[in-house]
Amino acid sequence: MHFTRPTLSKVKGGRYGFPNTGAVMGFLHHYEEAMPDRVRNDMIATLGEFVGTFLWLLFAFAICQIANIVPPGDTEPVIPTTLRVFYIGLGFSVSLAITCWLFYRVSGGMFNPAVTLTLYLVGAVPGLRSIYIMIAQIIAGVAAAGMTSLLFPGPMRVDLSLGGGTSISQGLFIEMFTTILLVFTVVMLAAVKHKATFLAPLGIGLALFVDHLTAVYFTGAGMNPARAFGPAVINHSFPGYHWIYWVGPLLGSLVAAAFYHILEFFDWKTANPGQDFDDLEALALDAHRHTPRSMVPPRGCNPQGEEEPKEEPRNPRHSGSDTQTEV
Repeated sequence: MHFTRPTLSKVKGGRYGFPNTGAVMGFLHHYEEAMPDRVRNDMIATLGEFVGTFLWLLFAFAICQIANIVPPGDTEPVIPTTLRVFYIGLGFSVSLAITCWLFYRVSGGMFNPAVTLTLYLVGAVPGLRSIYIMIAQIIAGVAAAGMTSLLFPGPMRVDLSLGGGTSISQGLFIEMFTTILLVFTVVMLAAVKHKATFLAPLGIGLALFVDHLTAVYFTGAGMNPARAFGPAVINHSFPGYHWIYWVGPLLGSLVAAAFYHILEFFDWKTANPGQDFDDLEALALDAHRHTPRSMVPPRGCNPQGEEEPKEEPRNPRHSGSDTQTEV
């Protein structure tokens, strides 16, 4: 039997579309062509965030479940030993790095409403899309917790709680500061483009690993409302301090975004130049640094100080680009 590999047919604007394999593909192709680019891109990003968040938390919850296994007949609470903390932190961070690497070109690989909020505040994600994505992330957190409960025997032991005598106020600020480290890592390594952006998932995973080593014993290391809400729903367990797993990441997002805007206000890239340049770029920047500030034309102007004409926005479908900021 001979199989013919389906070929992608070129559509309007030089983009490749669905292979011509029948009425179903024809219908989908027609529907996709009629859909506005913004709607299509928002749908893709939202779907990517749902699937990515689900996969990350499913494997992370499974690893956490293994770490918290209680021997049969033992009713004592699980004690977070150093080895157990390391195992949980490694599981969450490696799982995040892998899924983020898989999805960062699709949706940005955020998987966390706190990260999405920060990226919206720094202008990396459109406002309406950020709302869709945060809803998808929270639903995916519930779905991942539910699937973990179905797949693995015994009670699910992945929900968050305060431990080690941690007070509510201490837990709130632990969640805030660990979130700051995580989301600011995302901004500087992924949202701000540089030559090592493709390695951003590795740095983000390491930041989450450090956060887990710091916070697992005291708060369970939430930093993510979707991660906190899912197990609470499935286990029907909402302690009176559950709000810290929402407010802490929210405060962390606001602080990280505010700090980034302060850096932008003072043009932070000129403070320590040449860190991400090749030799030619470094020479060009050096010449710029030795130019008096009064002689530097404003942004949007040519060297003579005349305002440059603005280009008409192009349709990303026809230009081969996309309006999505890859994270």
